[in-house]
Amino acid sequence: MANIVCLGGGHGLFQTLTALRRQGEKDITAVVSVADDGGSSGRIRKELEQIPPGDLRMAIAALIPDNAGSSPVGWEELLQHRFGGHGALAGHAVGNLLIAAVTEITGSSVTALDTVVRASGAVGRVLPVSCQPLQIEADVSGLDPTNIGNIYPVRGQVAVASTTGSVQRVRLIPANPRPSEETLDAISQADLITLGPGSWFTSVIPDVLIPGVEQAINASLATTVVVLNLSAEPGETAGFTAERHLYMLKRHSQRLHVDYFLVDKNMVNSEKEQRELVISASDFGAQVLFRDLCEKDQFGTPTDRHDPALLGAALMEIKDHVAS
Repeated sequence: MANIVCLGGGHGLFQTLTALRRQGEKDITAVVSVADDGGSSGRIRKELEQIPPGDLRMAIAALIPDNAGSSPVGWEELLQHRFGGHGALAGHAVGNLLIAAVTEITGSSVTALDTVVRASGAVGRVLPVSCQPLQIEADVSGLDPTNIGNIYPVRGQVAVASTTGSVQRVRLIPANPRPSEETLDAISQADLITLGPGSWFTSVIPDVLIPGVEQAINASLATTVVVLNLSAEPGETAGFTAERHLYMLKRHSQRLHVDYFLVDKNMVNSEKEQRELVISASDFGAQVLFRDLCEKDQFGTPTDRHDPALLGAALMEIKDHVAS
């Protein structure tokens, strides 16, 4: 078994963790972004002044074995359940409230996450990249139709993710948040590190903006894999090519060393695009692996999600190649 550290957040990280768990990996540490300010997470961070628990909850849910427990309601379903109605609990996920409650009791978000992981039977560990709730601020162009060259600051994860403009750069507030010590320790002991897929400017890039994280990745002996998104996302990366994703990562993390970029072979359709991607990857010291990674529906139509079996197989291919 390898020590695997997966950085990111949201549905992208969920798919990566699910893929690795279904491959039988157990020594998995999810390092999760903590800048969410919408929905249940946003309410909890505002009312309780805690880190937003939503992406952390999803990471725990992804690491719960498919056959965990024999009760009518499994732990994954329980953690992911959202209250309905129109009252104070409406929209809150049970797992968010559980993490917030244990954090309040213990005074430690890391202890709270370890507690919920043990109680739920999840494999591995889930850590916040920082124990401070963070905000994302972006420089965005194209918001003024009379002067598309003007740059405007847009603050907040939800606002950045849904912007109608073009994101040029993102930064964290506070500017120099402290990484969690447990996260740096996990990275230093990793054999394989994954970054992405996920919302590029609000889940993926923010993790390597934390002081010390990029340095810890580069100093580790781990093989580093960036899993590219299947397509551009409406809002923050609208119109992005695969190469543009790499350009923006390089712009924000100029010294980050990457060994492999894992790319769905259907995302890059022309030889010209493939050549451009390979050239951009070389700036990180990386190779590009083109694999079939996309989940298909019952009619064989590609969806916007990575297939856990295909993604898991591709990551195991990298792991086994490095080990051999």
